[in-house]
Amino acid sequence: MQIFTFILILVIAVVTSQPLTRLLRIVPLPIVQIALGAALAWPTASFHPAMEPELFLLLFIAPLLFADAWEAPKREYRKLLRPILSLSVGLVFFTTLGCGLALHWLVPSLPLPVAFAIAAVLSPTDAVAVSAIVDKEAVPNDLMHVLEGESLLNDASGLVIFRFATVAALTGGFSLWQASLSFLFAVAGGIAAGLLALVVVSGALRLLAKFDRIAPEAQVLVIMFLPFAAFLAAESVHASGVLAAVVAGLAVGTVRTVSHLSVSARMLAHSFWVMLGFLLNGAIFVLLGLQLPAIISSAPPALTGWHWFWQPLGIVVALTLCLILLRYLWISVAVGLGHVLGRLLGRAPMRVNARVRFAGTIAGVRGAVTLAGVMSLPMLALDGSPFPGRDVAIFLSAGVILLWLAIASLGLPAIMRGLAAGHGAAQVTEMRRARIAATEAAIAQLEGVAHPRGSDEVVSVDQAVAEGLIATYRRRLTLLDDGKTPHEEAVALQKAEGALRHAALAAEREALRGLLRSGEIDDATFNALAHELVLYDVLAASKARSH
Repeated sequence: MQIFTFILILVIAVVTSQPLTRLLRIVPLPIVQIALGAALAWPTASFHPAMEPELFLLLFIAPLLFADAWEAPKREYRKLLRPILSLSVGLVFFTTLGCGLALHWLVPSLPLPVAFAIAAVLSPTDAVAVSAIVDKEAVPNDLMHVLEGESLLNDASGLVIFRFATVAALTGGFSLWQASLSFLFAVAGGIAAGLLALVVVSGALRLLAKFDRIAPEAQVLVIMFLPFAAFLAAESVHASGVLAAVVAGLAVGTVRTVSHLSVSARMLAHSFWVMLGFLLNGAIFVLLGLQLPAIISSAPPALTGWHWFWQPLGIVVALTLCLILLRYLWISVAVGLGHVLGRLLGRAPMRVNARVRFAGTIAGVRGAVTLAGVMSLPMLALDGSPFPGRDVAIFLSAGVILLWLAIASLGLPAIMRGLAAGHGAAQVTEMRRARIAATEAAIAQLEGVAHPRGSDEVVSVDQAVAEGLIATYRRRLTLLDDGKTPHEEAVALQKAEGALRHAALAAEREALRGLLRSGEIDDATFNALAHELVLYDVLAASKARSH
């Protein structure tokens, strides 16, 4: 009952955060969720369940990353693969090394492996938090795709390095050669486990598709197991379960897994993963808020040498600025190298001015994965003593998340203003071309039904229905050729259909009156048919308003 009550409180807090964000407007969603968790911390203090670290990663991180990977724009990721890999792999190592050394210098009592573990868990970024702070349409498409791709892949790379640093802190030993081999095995094993789980789930869906009238809910339940199966398969061989979930999500659309789902199952699956992603993201920030009062009220002794308040605050500020500086330096150097390589290879480099570099730096907000990772630190060392620096890691991670969120909330909207002007035109054109191609394909398919070759028979029901559908598609195609947006298309269709409907109904009424005047029908027939025309007019008008 206690666990159920705790979960219920989390769900209610996540749901409540949405209208509160709308009311407050200027406060981002993650900040509202953290504040709600802090407000609930005292009455729900007894509802904090003890959760195993691996279970936390399995329940929160695996489904979150799978859902993000499934919805990821793969074409754009392939086009921007170089900057994405630079940030998601190169910057993670650079951040772990630079920030780990800086943290060990700021807190000398902190063991170096623990400092590297904290730096590694602070390296993953959170693009979801960025989109909660600033409207996606205000961010240039390429920049948003790079941020999303980075946050997807650096979760895996950062948590893999974090795990090795944690093992080094537990065992007290570290071998660069062994760590490199273990890292390669973790990556390769994670990729293999993700693909293997995907093949198994695809086979199960293919088998279900052979049976008639399979409920779409059953198909969704099968695909729901995919990230968990990938994670568990990878962890069973000591590979990266996080990377396995990411690979499964990225590849789910390329091995025709989705093609085995019915239309209803696809809609249900999309809605399920969107809802689960929103719930888990929000729940992690609420969890941070729940623990925030305890974290703030009792700063670790390692951070309070000369002052209980200013020293831990100063370390959090210094650590955050160090992360921002390292990120800006890496982006600047990567952009410069990209221009040089572009000239050597004869390719046009990405246009990244100083404002875009600064925006990309501030947009590297830390969030859910950092919090989930640091909470997965073991409670005890191998000898049964408390894990060294766990309280420091949680305190500093929470402080960096809060401070970076505050910096981004204040600075990003102003930095992003006007930055994406004109960037949506290409996407609108692409969508219009796709609609035109799809409409022409539908017309071609229906033409074969409406006008079968060598058929002189009476028009069948299928032919009549096909003729009506062809007319509808041709109206849509005419509007698309005019370059209208979907909204303008709907308005134009509604106006044209309304005017023609009224004209057609007026002609029907006039024909009925002529029949009445000529004596071909009586008043009862005229009144009955005129009443039907009124009902049809009202029904058609109501249907048009609902669209």
